[in-house]
Order: sequence, then structure tokens, then C-alpha cells
Amino acid sequence: MARRSPADAPIIATRNGRAPWTLRRRLVVAMVATLAAVSLVIGAVSVAILSANLMEGLDTQLENAAQRSSSALGNRPGGNDFSTVPPTAELVLNGPGQSPGTLALVYDGSTVSAGYTDETGTVVALTNDQVTQLVTELDSALQQEERSAPFSVNLGGDVGEYRVLAATLRTGELYLTGLPVSSVTSTATQLALIIALVSLAGIVLVAFIATAIVRLALRPLQRVTDTAARVSELPLDRGEVLLVDRVPAADTDPRTEVGRVGSALNRMLDHVDVALETRQASENKVRQFVADASHELRTPLASIRGYSELTRRSGQELPPDAMHAIGRIESESVRMTVLVEDLLLLARLDEGRELERQPVDLTSLLVDVVSDAHAAGRDHSWDLDLPEEPVLAAGDGPRLHQVFANLLANARVHTDAGTRVEVALATSGDNAVVTITDNGPGIPENLRATLFERFARGDSSRFRGTGGSTGLGLAIVQAVVTAHHGEVTVDSRPGRTSFRVVLPLADTGLSPDASR
Repeated sequence: MARRSPADAPIIATRNGRAPWTLRRRLVVAMVATLAAVSLVIGAVSVAILSANLMEGLDTQLENAAQRSSSALGNRPGGNDFSTVPPTAELVLNGPGQSPGTLALVYDGSTVSAGYTDETGTVVALTNDQVTQLVTELDSALQQEERSAPFSVNLGGDVGEYRVLAATLRTGELYLTGLPVSSVTSTATQLALIIALVSLAGIVLVAFIATAIVRLALRPLQRVTDTAARVSELPLDRGEVLLVDRVPAADTDPRTEVGRVGSALNRMLDHVDVALETRQASENKVRQFVADASHELRTPLASIRGYSELTRRSGQELPPDAMHAIGRIESESVRMTVLVEDLLLLARLDEGRELERQPVDLTSLLVDVVSDAHAAGRDHSWDLDLPEEPVLAAGDGPRLHQVFANLLANARVHTDAGTRVEVALATSGDNAVVTITDNGPGIPENLRATLFERFARGDSSRFRGTGGSTGLGLAIVQAVVTAHHGEVTVDSRPGRTSFRVVLPLADTGLSPDASR
């Protein structure tokens, strides 16, 4: 199964496609939203209470204005003789003590007089529609009692809303006195605006303070996260790994939530560290065994090969079966020797042994490798695309020769006759790039994940020649290229397979290595 790094993990998104909020943002937004809600409730209650108190005060003023209206109508010259001094709104509005904005309506059963004073004290008559509305409200308010409770009437236009009180004189006239509600509305609006501005300023201030507090409170969690991130970037899947990173002791207090997370992470890292040490010790034993076994097998294999060759060339007449057996012994000893040499090379690379670092002329090296491949696979078509100037890579000449020989052998052995193989060399920045492309059947999808693993084999048409393959060729390619601080990748689909090898360029001031 192919390994995936943390960077390859899928990005989790919400249902609407947006990334989820961080804990810091959620905490800050929660605090700011709570403050905004509390401010809204306090502001609404404050404005409501103030409006009620102001309206109660306005009703008291209205009671006094109504008493003054009654006095002005009852004490007019002529007494009850309407023909002498008819009751009018002007009489009420021009009476003593009436404030600007006061509204008055007098109705004697046949005629109506209505108006209000502006800010300069001038009496302004009401329109017919406004008078009709007031008369209707007056009749409705006095149907059961001689004096109604204060109520609100919206006359619209420039007049606006009034708080009015209807009453009946002893002489039978109906009158209505009103005071504008604009003063109450204006005061309540100003208070609401002040509360809104103060609340907004407080919310902004709290947002900054909350951000700082949350950032400070989450610093231990950030340190835990940083520790986990550093550990996640370590190459835990190979080589010797020392997990020295731990969450600081100050962030592992089990009495806090973050401390419990930090303590759990440290315990997990301790377990992982022990597991990695055990794995590394086991791998070292296996590598040492492979290296020792490969080294010890070289001598007996050479002896077997030598004696079988000596017997075959002795000139003595042997039965055909014996000659066939000796030939098979010699060929299998050669194959076994190649396998042992490959295993020994991989063991040495696993131990981290440094390769030679000399400038290698990749141009000449590829010419030689392609020539050898052409001689071995004349049923294939071989193309070579080289730049005009030599390309020098820093590395070990024999090992790089083995890399490209293995790749060309892979293309030759695992494709059908007539396949076209193209080898191209180019430069990209500080790297040399070699691509080996063929138009064969391609690599099966189920084998791509384990293609560079040791003893990887397949049974498809591309792998028809695996009977004579050790299964270590591509593993050696990856190990050698990695030891050169390079990279090897493969892109395959039916009809096209391309291996791409990237190697660092050498210092052009040095002469190329003559021994490739």
C-alpha cells in the first residue's frame, strides 16, 4: 500500500464549501456576539423605560394643558353666550401658560375650531382631514365618560404624532388638548443612538481585547501543535529517527485541558520512539545479515562458476545430460552472483555509505548505455536526444551507469518487440533531467505503488520477462538516485511509460570523471 504524507490528506470543508472556523475565531466571535446581544437588550430596555417615563411626564403636562384649556373656555367674556364670544381653538392656544406646539380643538355641536401653535407661537389651522380625524377620535373617546385618558393620534404631514386628551365642559362644549410626542421620540432616539455608538465602540474594543486574551490563552495549544507538526515532518518511514521533540513540561499539566492534550501527545511520542527504535534495530539486523550473507556468498558462487566453467572447458567427453546440467549450473551461478551483488549494493546504500562525488558526463554515459541496450535489444527502436553541450552531473559514474542501464533493461525486457524507446537529456535550473520513454503497454495500475520496492514483480505483458529478473533493478535505481540527492518518478498509461531522473549538476569548473 502506498504511503501518504500529512500534506496529502484531504482538505475538510463544510457543506457550503468554506473551510471551518478556527477555535480562536469561534471564541472571539462568541464573546463579541454575547456582548452585542447584551448591549442590544440593555439598550432596548433602557430606551423603553426612558420612553415610558417621558410619556408619563408628557401626560402630566397634557393634564395641566387641558386644565388651562378648560379655564380659558370657561372664563371667556360672555360666559355661556356663544354669540358674544364663541369658543375657538385660538382662544385656548392664546391663553396663559400654553407652550409652543400645543394643539386645541373645540366642538360645540355644529362648528369646529382646531389648530396648533408653531415654535414662534403662531396659530396654524389644521386641514379638513386632520379635523375630521380629531372629531372622530373625540367622539369615540367621550362616548362613555366626560373625560378620556390620554391617547396618541398621528395626524401626519408636518404635524406628526400628538398625545391628546378629550373632555366636555359644563356648558356642553367638547374640546381636545394635545401636546407633540416629538420631544419624547427625539430624546429616545438620541439615547438609542448614544447607546448604539457606545456599544459599537465597546464591541470593537472587546474584540481586540478578546483576540489578545484568546491568543494568549491558546499559546500552550499552539506549542503542542508546533511539536506535532515538527514530528509529522520527520521521515519516520525510513532510516534511524530520533524523536527528541516533546511538548514542554509547562504545557503538560493534567489539571488543564491543554495540559492533558500535551501529556497525551508526549506519551504517544514516547511509544512511537520506542517502536521506531525497535524497528530500526530490526532493520539493522536484517541489513547486516543481508550484507554479511551477500559478502560470504560471493566466494562460493565464484567457485561454483569457476569449477563449472573449468569442467565445461576440460575437453573431456561428457554425456549430454551432464553438459546440460553443468551449463545450467554455470548460468544460475551467474544469475545468483548478480542477485548477490545487487543485494550487497542495496545493503551498503541502506547503511548510508557515501558515494563518490565527481563530475560525470551524462552525455557520454547515455551514449554508451544506449549503445549497449541497442546491442542487447535489436528488436527495439532506440532514439537518443542529447543537447549540443555536455551535461555534467555530480555523482558516482559506475553507479549512474547502473541506474540508466537498469532503466533501459526494464524498457527492453518488459515491452514487446518493435517498441520505440526514447532517451532524452536536458537541464532544468541546477538539475540535469533524463527521461526514458517507451510506447509499450504501460505499467498496470495495481503495480505502480510498489514499482520501486524490492522484488516487485508483475504478470502482465509488460512483465513477461520477469522469469530472468531479480526484481531489484528499479529498487537499485531509486536507492542510487536518492543517494545522489536526486529524484526518480514514473508516469505510465497504456501506450506510454516515462521514467524521469533528476540529478544535481556538477561544478562546471571541474573536469568530468573519466571512469564511467
